[in-house]
This record gives sequence, C-alpha cells and structure tokens, in this order.
Amino acid sequence: MAHPDIGRRLGGKYELIQLAGEGGMAEVFRAHTLGARGFRRSVAVKRILDHLSGDPNFVAMFVEEARVTAALQHPNVVQIHDFDEDEDGCFFLVMEWIEGVNLADWQRAHEGLQDQSSWPLVMAIGIEMLKGLSAAHENRNADGKRVPVFHRDVTPQNILIGENGIVKLTDFGLARAMDRGRMTQPQIVKGKLSYLAPELTMGADPSVQTDLFGVGIVLWETLVGRKLFTGEGPVEVLGAVKEARVPPLASLRPDTPKELHALVHRALAKDPEERFPSARAMVRAMSNLLRMTPQSTSARVLSASVKKARSELLVGSPATPESMFP
Repeated sequence: MAHPDIGRRLGGKYELIQLAGEGGMAEVFRAHTLGARGFRRSVAVKRILDHLSGDPNFVAMFVEEARVTAALQHPNVVQIHDFDEDEDGCFFLVMEWIEGVNLADWQRAHEGLQDQSSWPLVMAIGIEMLKGLSAAHENRNADGKRVPVFHRDVTPQNILIGENGIVKLTDFGLARAMDRGRMTQPQIVKGKLSYLAPELTMGADPSVQTDLFGVGIVLWETLVGRKLFTGEGPVEVLGAVKEARVPPLASLRPDTPKELHALVHRALAKDPEERFPSARAMVRAMSNLLRMTPQSTSARVLSASVKKARSELLVGSPATPESMFP
C-alpha cells in the first residue's frame, strides 16, 4: 500500500515520490525538487513521524541534526540542501539523494551470493567512512574554535555506498556538538544498543573513541557476516556490550592478514585508551594495510560491487534496494 503522502508537495517545491525508509523517530522519502522549466532533481526528504511531531524533545533533536549536519561540509558526509516546515508546521530536512545501498544491504547481498565480503573493499569503505567521521570530530565553528561532533550512531545502515563508488556517512540525529547542552530523553538510549561502546553503557560521555568503537563493530560484522553483540533482549545485549568480548577474526576470517586482525581488535578494545587516538590515525593504519594487496579498491570497483549488490537484492528480496535509511 502506497504511503498516503506520496505525491504531496512540501513547501511547494519538494514532491514526495517514494518512501525510502522508516525508523523509530523519522521517515525518509525520495523526492523531486520542482524548479523552473521542468527542472527536477532527486533529493531525500526526512520528516519526524506524525505521532512524534508534537514532542518538543524530538523536534529539538531534529533541529539539532539539521544544524550539526549543515555545518559538516565534506564529500564523505551526506549534505544538507534545505531545512523548512510544511503547511502543517512540521519540520522537514532535505538532503542529497544517494543512489546505491547501505552497508547492511551490501553485506546482505554478499550472503545471498554466498560470497564473503572482500576484505580490501571493506577496508576501503571503512577509510571513506572514517574520513567523514574525522571531519565531524575536527569540526570548527565560524570563529575557528574547535567544536567536535560525535556521531553516536555508527551503524551499517548509516553508511551509504553510491553507485558512483562514493561512501557517505549519514544520520547525525543522535550527534551532539560540544557547544550545545546534552539533550536527554529518559526512554531513549542514544544509539542502537548493539553498536554502543562499553563506556557509554556506564554513563560516560561520547567521544572520538566511542565512535571508533562503533567503526570497529561495523568492520567486524561486515567481515564476518553476523552481529557481534547479541542477546535475547536489551538487557542481555547491554551485558554483551559491557563485557566487550570479541571473537577473534583470525579464526573467523583466516583468509585475512594478521595486520587486519590487529587493527580491528584495537578499535574494539574495551579500554578507550587502547583504541586509536583519532579517526585520522585509524585511516593511516588502514591505508597502510591496503598497500599489502594488489587488489584494486577504486571507486570503479566499489561501484561495480554496489550494482551487483542491488541486482541481488532485487532478486532475493521484495524490499526496495534503494531503501538506505534506518
């Protein structure tokens, strides 16, 4: 059944074409801009779910996402085009549309093809994702003061891979810039439980190292093809995260080099002090690792893998392959 808002125009200039994804807080549509002389361009339009649109806490988080993400001008971060409100007074966010898949679907396609993910390509994707995180961590305000932004929700669904081979980090809805007070919502755990760093479950503040732990989880899961921290319910999942016991990659992916095992396990160290000091430092380590292999990880190669993944998803699942937002 089509979404009732398909065909609706927001602000008189964004026509909703297709529901691309829906999460616990918001829904994302593929839309067309409506310009002069028939000009059209695909964009992504994100809106708070109707039953939450009157909650000032959710609205504040949504406005914060727009403010924070608009400040991050980087090729590996999904860019904000507009922020407005519709005829009903509900805010919406307009972002660039990425034609491709998210990392979760990219991995799922490999499972359908009964093929393990290529470790050089996983590293290449990770490098581009980390470049986006580095831009957020090193963010500065108009006065040049460093104002780091921590993503807090580094998950496979928030890593988009375009058919052009470009990797983009999206959904800074749980991010918090250090120049703003903490926004709390008692019934919400900020970040998906199984992607939290251990210290966050014990009340620590988000940091560079908590984001890098999320990167480590994403890399481990993409290489292995299954979840890292699991449980029967939220309490068990949190317990697994607190213990931070990570099965060794050496036994699960014996086809990968020991340097890769050391890199991923360093990112997943229980003690934040034992992780990489910065996203840039992790990029350097991963780039050095890629020099060990003759396999190409160019945008052209990654683009081909995305097109292959989309074909597999079309055959193997009724889900829309471009559904790339959580």
